[in-house]
Amino acid sequence: MTIEQDVEKMALQEERLQFANFDADTAWALGCALREAAIKRGYKIAIEVRQMGFPLFYSALPGSSPDNADWLRRKRNVVERFHKASYAIGHNLLQRGLTITERYGIALADFAAAGGGFPIRVRGTGVVGFVGVSGLAQRDDHGFIVEVLAQMLGESVAELALGEE
Repeated sequence: MTIEQDVEKMALQEERLQFANFDADTAWALGCALREAAIKRGYKIAIEVRQMGFPLFYSALPGSSPDNADWLRRKRNVVERFHKASYAIGHNLLQRGLTITERYGIALADFAAAGGGFPIRVRGTGVVGFVGVSGLAQRDDHGFIVEVLAQMLGESVAELALGEE
């Protein structure tokens, strides 16, 4: 897929992967679904789910590291600032040939426009939280979140998956 095709597909993902409502129980269910799928696949990742800046789920699977927690923080900062997937922001910057620092004047130490951060949206409300994973290649981090969200929300994984790079 081209960068442009990825950007279009990520916009579709964000449009379709919205909750009717979202609360602490929903956050826990999402976090557990991600954790269970990661364990089955042998992923060595960290997982975080937050609502309005409040941490509701965190799991660091064996083989992950404190570095994964920092990547989650940086991806979360991107999602919370732009209300878009961190991978989508990274692709938008690639299209422009700019870094996040050049475009927005924000530090790489605090913002990572890399795959693995996704906005939690409630239909009719907007962004209410963040879901993130860290530990895989960035495209795989993003795709893993999309897959689990699609399954949880009854959406087609095949229609929403990014193609090969």
